[in-house]
Amino acid sequence: MPSPTSILKRLLVGRPFRSDRLQHTLLPKRIALPVFASDALSSVAYAPDEILLTLSIAGAAAYMWSPWVALAVAVVMVTVVASYRQNVHAYPSGGGDYEVATVNLGPKFGVAVASALLVDYVLTVAVSVSSGVANLGSVVPFVATHKVLIAVIAVAVLTAMNLRGIKEAGAAFAIPTYGFMIVILGMLLTGFVRIHLFGQDLQAPSAGLEVVPEPGHEDLTQFAFAFLLLRTFSSGCAALTGVEAISNGVPAFKPPKSRNAATTLLLLGAVAITMIIGIVTLARDTGLQFVETPADQILNIGDYVQKTVTVQLAETVFGSGTILVLVVAGMTALILFLAANTAFSGFPVLGSILAQDRYLPRQLHTRGDRLAFSNGIITLAIAACVLIVAFEAEITRLINLYIVGVFVSFTLSQTGMVRHWNRLLRTERDPKVRRRMIRSRSINMFGLTLTGIVLVIVLITKFLLGAWIAIAAMAVIYAIMLSIKRHYDTVAMELTPTDERPMLPSRNHAVVLVSKLHLPTLRAVAYARATRPDTLTGVTVNVDDADTRHLQEEWERREIPVPLTVVDSPYREITRPIIDYVKSLRRDSPRDVVTVYIPEYVVGRWWENLLHNQSALRLKGRLLFEPGVMVTSVPWQLKSLENRNIERLDATFSRGPARGPRGEASRERD
Repeated sequence: MPSPTSILKRLLVGRPFRSDRLQHTLLPKRIALPVFASDALSSVAYAPDEILLTLSIAGAAAYMWSPWVALAVAVVMVTVVASYRQNVHAYPSGGGDYEVATVNLGPKFGVAVASALLVDYVLTVAVSVSSGVANLGSVVPFVATHKVLIAVIAVAVLTAMNLRGIKEAGAAFAIPTYGFMIVILGMLLTGFVRIHLFGQDLQAPSAGLEVVPEPGHEDLTQFAFAFLLLRTFSSGCAALTGVEAISNGVPAFKPPKSRNAATTLLLLGAVAITMIIGIVTLARDTGLQFVETPADQILNIGDYVQKTVTVQLAETVFGSGTILVLVVAGMTALILFLAANTAFSGFPVLGSILAQDRYLPRQLHTRGDRLAFSNGIITLAIAACVLIVAFEAEITRLINLYIVGVFVSFTLSQTGMVRHWNRLLRTERDPKVRRRMIRSRSINMFGLTLTGIVLVIVLITKFLLGAWIAIAAMAVIYAIMLSIKRHYDTVAMELTPTDERPMLPSRNHAVVLVSKLHLPTLRAVAYARATRPDTLTGVTVNVDDADTRHLQEEWERREIPVPLTVVDSPYREITRPIIDYVKSLRRDSPRDVVTVYIPEYVVGRWWENLLHNQSALRLKGRLLFEPGVMVTSVPWQLKSLENRNIERLDATFSRGPARGPRGEASRERD
């Protein structure tokens, strides 16, 4: 019968897939859009909020700049989408920015890009889920008062869905993603038609509030106001996060992979730009006001509770308290929760590539039962939950850490693409192909210039507000990845076979560890004798004189044809005396080896392990560090194993080839 852990895993994750099912998990464009683009699409739920919120620092008059800031963000998005369409055609293997930077700028630049992307993926989950909680909290008070708990639960649900496989997750996310697009675009169309076609005077619930600048910002100089506009622009550029995920996820698309990925990028850009410009413009037309500190900036505030921009627009267009307002709020919250799926799709793939290149632990390279990169998914979830708890799911605090990483990767990626086209143009002679390459290089050069400028703006305006934390995290991850790479390279160098033929050991000394004379000990002695070592002895540690004398008498009475050596231990320690004895056997001849046979119980219940084999585990762990020492476990299966595990093993093997070579042990590993 399967163990409770195995049953729970099957309920959460589902039955494992064979490796040859990988082709069936590839995504068509209609599923790839919600899987990879939900982050960028959902940014319309918090990027407009951040634009208005930052402008509010200078007072209500500053809202007149919001459409222009949104337009500037749209220009950057158009440029980035056009640039990444070149990337997915040139590098369809899924390495994305990391591969582009590594191939064209060198491995260390590639690691820098990877560290930035890993941090940004973690922040994507934390920001998206926290923003979803904030939107849902606008209409459900319980959520507003339990933000951290709800956010962590949402991350856990997303983790479980992704562990079931990328295609299953995409199918589950497609309906709410498309539903969000329909709801938001429908709200915008209804609002603009009512205002500009029917001439209705729609006023947002916050339009009549008297908003004043934040204390200390009443009289901004031209330079200070220009800096505020730059800070607003950098906050609005949060809308660009998630664009790079498609270039990292090209292998997950159905063939033709590059073309499908490029088409998905185009759809993503068109929809996201339409929505963000539409929301900011409609907010301006309805007089909507959204401030950073309502208690300080809104006069005669009373019992006013500030709702998110999308919820206020829904109340303006559809009427307060209507079912459509709840639909908008629900869909917005849901798409923000699901936007984290972009990171759950990108982070594990990037982690697998980095693990394959030996920059991350190799466990991140293997696929789990459902052909998803399970270890990467779990790692991402844990890191995101740590951030959510640390920053109390406050979107305003988290957003300042955001987008630094993604613009670092944007800038380095575009630099690499320019060098990529320059290298190809040096050898290409076909005029038609050269014209296409020159056009692509021009797009990437413009992208490099624009993303570089935005990166500088982000660093200047957000560094002291929290961006330094993200930069520090990137530096730490960068150093860790280089250290892991050095370790793997050192180990590989040490293990590389040489032309020198390995020398056989001169002698093999066998040692059987004896605690008492019982069946496991007799089996170990018999097995050791069967290997025909040069010398063989049983070794026991004297921690109690009476027990030791009894053991010696029993040993002699049974006439065991192996000498028994007693090692004294005046301080009743077991491990150290045995280690010293083993060392003494090969002290005179370094070419000798010592094989230590350790009898061990094999039990059928987890709690029985706590009652047996603890000394054996300590000894094995210590002996592994001794050169020239081999450790052999001699198992003795107890009856509790027969009652529980034999049926499970029979059931496992009876399923035959359909389970493939992975077996039960592989499932437990994942």
